[in-house]
Amino acid sequence: MNPIYERSRRTVTVRPARSGDGEAVRAIRNHAVEHSTALWTQTVQSPAQGEAWLAAHLERGSAFVAELEGEVAGFAVYGPWRELDGYRHTVEDSVYVREDRQGLGIGSALLTALIASAREAGRHVMIAGIEAGNSGSIRLHERFGFHHAGTVREVGTKFGRWLDLTIMRLPLS
Repeated sequence: MNPIYERSRRTVTVRPARSGDGEAVRAIRNHAVEHSTALWTQTVQSPAQGEAWLAAHLERGSAFVAELEGEVAGFAVYGPWRELDGYRHTVEDSVYVREDRQGLGIGSALLTALIASAREAGRHVMIAGIEAGNSGSIRLHERFGFHHAGTVREVGTKFGRWLDLTIMRLPLS
């Protein structure tokens, strides 16, 4: 899988992630931890934690990166939605784009690859759990056919405030 997207005369290439992408992925993830409510933790990943986190996704074949101008500009992964075996056909997605590369179609390119991979892997449903105020991520998922399944009020906290979680659902099969 090597989709290429062009927007504003910039070429975005999406490919399966490799272990060598770990530091770039960790930097994007840690920026989201420190500056946004996209990840509901305030603990940044150490290099060892980032390597282990990415390794689990590489083992499943569920991690992708987007390159723009020779640099990793974003990443996307899917993983188990819940750990019990009854949920084994349902996955949850995560899509992150470097702050200075947003608005260039990178999130769309990554989500395209992620959905295709989950379908090829025989997954049945993809879930997106999005902080309810993240309208950009909600719109991205809506463009790909995700439907609003509900919003759970005040189930998380970060930066001293309660956060609502919007759940979106995409049938894959």
